Amino acid sequence: MQMSDPAFWNDPDKAKKISQEATLLKTEVEGHEELVRKADDLSEYLEMAMEDGDASFAEDIEKQYHDLLKDIEKREVRLLLSGEYDKCNALITFHAGAGGTEAQDWAQMLIRMYTRWAERNGYKLTILDMQPGDEAGIKSAAFRVEGEYAYGYLKSEKGVHRLVRISPFDAAARRHTSFTAVDVMPELPDDVDVEINMDDVRVDYFRASGAGGQHVNKTSSAVRMTHMPTGIVVQCQNERSQLQNKEMCLKYLRAKLFELEQEKQEKLKAEIGGVHQAIEWGSQIRSYVFHPYNLVKDHRTNVETGNIQAVMDGDLDIFIEGYLQQEKEKKLAKQEL
Repeated sequence: MQMSDPAFWNDPDKAKKISQEATLLKTEVEGHEELVRKADDLSEYLEMAMEDGDASFAEDIEKQYHDLLKDIEKREVRLLLSGEYDKCNALITFHAGAGGTEAQDWAQMLIRMYTRWAERNGYKLTILDMQPGDEAGIKSAAFRVEGEYAYGYLKSEKGVHRLVRISPFDAAARRHTSFTAVDVMPELPDDVDVEINMDDVRVDYFRASGAGGQHVNKTSSAVRMTHMPTGIVVQCQNERSQLQNKEMCLKYLRAKLFELEQEKQEKLKAEIGGVHQAIEWGSQIRSYVFHPYNLVKDHRTNVETGNIQAVMDGDLDIFIEGYLQQEKEKKLAKQEL
């Protein structure tokens, strides 16, 4: 065992990476063993009830059976997360589209939806930046979602989300269509090489505009970084110290530059292969219709549900699972060619 070697911690970075991998593997094995234990216990429970001829346990056994099926389904979905950065934390941003207050309100609704999803799944969500709307809602926001496989699950949410409803801000009660762009990036491990020449980065310090009390108002702790060659702008005002905000900004900028390079590579592959698909503001990945009927539909997978309130309360599993299954099928199809 490498970790039992006295010289293991001579290289702290390498040791940290190995210990993290060991922890993840241990968690996976323990999760599998727990499922096996639950299945064995349920089987014994069923046998005892049948031997005693006691039908009063039927309801409890059925409940445990369905709970076990749900746990197995979650484990199967986890097995679909095999991407290089799927285990990473996620950085997720929101940008309201054209439409003023209506669009900004929609951005805030989506933020609430993902906050509820994070709470349901035990993820820690931290605000990095928040730009309030002019009258209501949010113009833009950035969050860090911390926990195992946060990026693996949330990568399916990247794209334009479309809302159709009777606007509460329209005195004539007309139907409006609004758009919000959601971007999801992995928070890259320190050993991933993303070259940043700080001479190309303009760093500005300013006073945070959000909640935080007197400390926020009296110190220029918020940080904005502008990568001059690409025009990428990132900012963080959540942490209490300027140094912490600067460190988080650098992580954010690394992720954005990494994403930009990945997109360039994908575009090059598509051009070489003779395939090109335009990515436009109106090319939504999912529609949320509140009027004249209730429907949430993912346009990539055709997964849909009429229980729109459950979705807005963070029940996104059917869409995430549908996307991951589709991606798996695409990979298998490519391997067969």
